[in-house]
Amino acid sequence: MRTAIVILNWNGVEHLRTFLPSVVRFTPPEVDIVVADNGSTDDSLAFLEQNFPAIKLVCLDQNYGFAEGYNRALKAVEADYYILLNSDIEVTPQWVEPLIATLDANPSVAAVAPKLLAYNDRTRFEYAGAAGGFIDFLGYPFCRGRILSTTEQDCGQYDTPREVFWASGAAFCCRAELFHRLGGFDGDFFAHMEEIDLCWRMQLAGYKVMCEPRSVVYHLGGGTLPNESPRKLYLNYRNNLSMLFKCAPTWQRCVVAVARPAADMLSALIYLLKGQTSLFSATIRAYWDFMRLHHSLSKKRHAIRSAATAESRQIYRGSIVLRYALGKKQFGDMM
Repeated sequence: MRTAIVILNWNGVEHLRTFLPSVVRFTPPEVDIVVADNGSTDDSLAFLEQNFPAIKLVCLDQNYGFAEGYNRALKAVEADYYILLNSDIEVTPQWVEPLIATLDANPSVAAVAPKLLAYNDRTRFEYAGAAGGFIDFLGYPFCRGRILSTTEQDCGQYDTPREVFWASGAAFCCRAELFHRLGGFDGDFFAHMEEIDLCWRMQLAGYKVMCEPRSVVYHLGGGTLPNESPRKLYLNYRNNLSMLFKCAPTWQRCVVAVARPAADMLSALIYLLKGQTSLFSATIRAYWDFMRLHHSLSKKRHAIRSAATAESRQIYRGSIVLRYALGKKQFGDMM
């Protein structure tokens, strides 16, 4: 099976300078490495042409965001498997082989993720994916190794391959044919939550998502938007609500429609009381735009749910927010 690593870049020349050498060094020669440039205005292209002339370039005419940027770039990449890799990832020896082997051995697996550890503290899991992702009943994401903002130390406790709900977009290996058949990422998301949304649609189509911890990478994280960015908060809220509307079964949606606004408005009020008015505004604007998108989301939901052949078995039937408030801050506390 032909495999291509595709790195989406936007004004990330410093990340390319720091992290691309490890990708080149530890990637088998039969695996293609592609950099898809999302309309960069820095020296990214000049750096690549001068230092990595053998790497294939796919140049987009503007910044389409993470979701639509990948959708457009991957149309120009011929492969059976894609490994979508953030530009701020340092890889390790034999990181590719376990991912490919998982897809080769399991036709029912649509996507697989490596273990993500923190670049700046290599003993700890990284926020964006850790050892495989899940969502709770209200749609809040968490991971083996990360609950809300708390990350665990990696002591080998999650070194067993297992089925998960989502694979992190920071290092996302999937079947190319299925990616395109399902329409790829939702381009309207721009960035954030698009990989969770796609993984949910993969499961509704009857496939599984896995984490393979024998593959290890280190993720810097926060390279595009810092964690306290109002823009990031806005995208996370809007896209998470959109994903739930599109993919959740009706009975789950009914619960979410009542509980989520109450929980999210409480968070917004706390931002306001702390004087974090930009975060308060981002939350309100996310809800406003989500409601404004009702018509287009309804059409997407009809297409997704009418074609569904299965339901995900990996949704946590509880609230991680509630359990976190009660002091349960590790993945093992949730199970």
